[in-house]
Amino acid sequence: MQVVRDGVVLALSRRSGEGRPLLLVPGVMADAASWQPVVDALSTDQPVYVLNRRGRRPSGPLGDGYSVGTEVEDLCRVLDELGASEDCGGGVDVFGWSYGGLIALEAAGRHAGVHSLTLYEPVIRPFGLQALDALRQADEAGDLDRAVEVVNRDVSGFSAEYVAQLRRSPVWQVLRPLAAPLARELAALNDHSADLPGYGRLAMPVTLLLGGDNEGIPPYGEPFARIATAMPRARVRVMPGQGHLAHAQDPRMLARFIVEALDWARQQRIP
Repeated sequence: MQVVRDGVVLALSRRSGEGRPLLLVPGVMADAASWQPVVDALSTDQPVYVLNRRGRRPSGPLGDGYSVGTEVEDLCRVLDELGASEDCGGGVDVFGWSYGGLIALEAAGRHAGVHSLTLYEPVIRPFGLQALDALRQADEAGDLDRAVEVVNRDVSGFSAEYVAQLRRSPVWQVLRPLAAPLARELAALNDHSADLPGYGRLAMPVTLLLGGDNEGIPPYGEPFARIATAMPRARVRVMPGQGHLAHAQDPRMLARFIVEALDWARQQRIP
């Protein structure tokens, strides 16, 4: 499926199904292909879509004036199209991971078509500022290898040994093109003022997913705690033994937590 907004193509993968659609919004260094193992593991009959956000193929480029607002407007346009194509009067269940979680939160405050939110470690500013200059230098030099290294070492905090092992694996070649928009995405995230009080006023059911290994630990545990505090009505679920990459490291576990969140959301609202 493709949606076009202001001349930019937004491509989505689709798993067929019936009923209210589920839309997955990945964060940085990820696309629909990298989330396919989670889609395959989801035990739901719903149609499942994964958005290839702009900046990753086959979607279009980030474009001039890129910001979190750009992403939010994209997502709202996608929600419009899903509402029309799936005839989903009951809205869309939206899942967001990391930067995608921030985008989903912002869109939920603007679009009436969001039925429920499931957010896996959404991030807000300040985030990764210590890596921004290095990522910009890598971007200017066209050095995708350096960008992958910086995001893993200086943002996610992985060890040098982990990154060296990753570089030797086939995954490295998958990550390189996904790193191309990274500097601008991280800059946009840190330019954006999160509306924490507004998040707390969201009326739909919200589940916040946290990897147990990140609880209270930077860089992901701190923004999660701020968001959870601002959203006292949200339901917090901790995934034991997981960090920020459960979609790659244990997609079956993550899929179970997503389905459980969807089941809980259905119990909270009349369809």
